Amino acid sequence: MGLNSIIKAKFLVEGQSLKNWLFIIYVVFWTLVLIANNHFYEQKMMKAKGLTEEVKELRSEFVDKRSELMQLRMESNVARQMETYGIVPSSVPPKKIKVVVEKEKKWYKLWE
Repeated sequence: MGLNSIIKAKFLVEGQSLKNWLFIIYVVFWTLVLIANNHFYEQKMMKAKGLTEEVKELRSEFVDKRSELMQLRMESNVARQMETYGIVPSSVPPKKIKVVVEKEKKWYKLWE
């Protein structure tokens, strides 16, 4: 088999060309599978990168909102906002009320 027969592709039409065709189809099939696999891999990587960026953005937004909420919850800030309605903080501190509940004695546990 010389260079001339390879150039004229005689190995695809002579004698045992079926084996050659099967091998070529086999190689082409696996080449297409590898190309498709690479394509799907790149799509997933691009999607993962986009989701990572979205997570970073949402995390920064969460931190901003949390700090804003902490500012709004401060007692001085709440008192200032309630002054517009005529509600002012009490000058007397609150008292703690303790409620004592006695246990109900059961007839079969009189010895306790």
